[in-house]
Amino acid sequence: MRAWGARTVRAAAAVLTLVALGHTLWHGVTEPGTALCFGILITIGELARRDSGDSRDARDARDPAGHPRAAQVRAGDRQPAPLGSAGALAYALLGQNAGQPTHHGVLQTVAVVVAAALAGIAAHVARGHGPALDHVARRVLTVGFAAACFQPLYNSGRLEERVGQGPYLVLFLVLLLGLTALCDAVLAAALAGLRTGWPYGPLLRDELRALLGIGSAICATGVVMALGVAVAGLWALPVLSVPLLLTQMSFRRINAIRTTYRQTITSLARATEIAGYTRPGHARRVAALSCAVGRELGLSERELTVLEYAALMHDIGQLSLIDPVPAGATAAMPAAEARRIAVLGGEVARQTGVPPEVAVVVERQADPYRDQPVLARIVRTANAYDDLVGGDRHPGGSLAALEQLRLGTGHDHHPDVVECLAYVLRRNSSRRDGARLERPKRDGRGRGGRARVVPGRPG
Repeated sequence: MRAWGARTVRAAAAVLTLVALGHTLWHGVTEPGTALCFGILITIGELARRDSGDSRDARDARDPAGHPRAAQVRAGDRQPAPLGSAGALAYALLGQNAGQPTHHGVLQTVAVVVAAALAGIAAHVARGHGPALDHVARRVLTVGFAAACFQPLYNSGRLEERVGQGPYLVLFLVLLLGLTALCDAVLAAALAGLRTGWPYGPLLRDELRALLGIGSAICATGVVMALGVAVAGLWALPVLSVPLLLTQMSFRRINAIRTTYRQTITSLARATEIAGYTRPGHARRVAALSCAVGRELGLSERELTVLEYAALMHDIGQLSLIDPVPAGATAAMPAAEARRIAVLGGEVARQTGVPPEVAVVVERQADPYRDQPVLARIVRTANAYDDLVGGDRHPGGSLAALEQLRLGTGHDHHPDVVECLAYVLRRNSSRRDGARLERPKRDGRGRGGRARVVPGRPG
């Protein structure tokens, strides 16, 4: 069903693109100078976009279900080409050029935007980066929606009769772009959910929160560009595009700093592996499992970031031990000793400069789950699972480890967390078998049900 839904969205964008290109080629380009200027602006925006997901860390980090690492999707990644998006929206809302009415219409708007976007993407493909199909599909559908709401009303004269050319027109454009941004957020969350299998609700919430950042800047720039060209002509485009271009560069620097910060924490977490206290890759596996479970439980971006950092550093307290724990399996240690190591780990985490919430999660991961915050519950369960399947205590492997975790739901592990972990682990195998996996139901009192596999058709 997810693959079918993604193909439907892409197919709708492809049909709209073919119709727009065919109509434009048959009837010719209206006002080619204006179309060329906006096309160049959109192409420059695509050329300057950030290639999210091209880094080695993003390529290599996968969760147990085979999906990309379930950490946060940052605002800069949601809008990799803000200048191109603003230019496309401005062309869709362009009614005048230096006081003269325009007549490019909806289909030409889509055709110009698609042609310019493909020209910019071609450079990324030549460098070995695959085309962002979902990004192009969203661009086509959102620009088509904005143009369909504005162009017919303006060209027919009904919009000018009702709102005029003063502040009411500006208010109308702002409201229209707000509705367009809302539709784009819904579409982006749907495509992300179809692609990754993550719950739709948290994805939509994060997309809506991102509208307050780069999304609002794109909408505001699109309105200002359309109004500026209407008064001053095409010379307004390069002047009005500079602030958003600088904003895009700032986002790239911030994302680079965040990437470096995460790599530093990952390197620090590997200290226990290098010293022989934990098995190789243990911290990364626990972090991937924790983030995947956190997604299923509906955590926000901020919470997922804290969860990932805490999961990477959860064993840092073992460096205080004289003799390493066999295989680094702290889940089998006495409760008092496990809590002592967790408290020491929290103190080490505070010295690294991570957010205070990370240290709290690290030092409380060994407490009884009823006394823990939800992030500490997730880290404890993911760590225990990796310890169990990595040792020789369970020849039965994953299923036996999950059953032992379920037996510990009275004191050690929260039932909801255990069942979400089971869902994450079984999701990939269920897809291969052509089955539909139902998410575990929770009653709000800490009692979870097991994930059920329902036979179904592949896709």
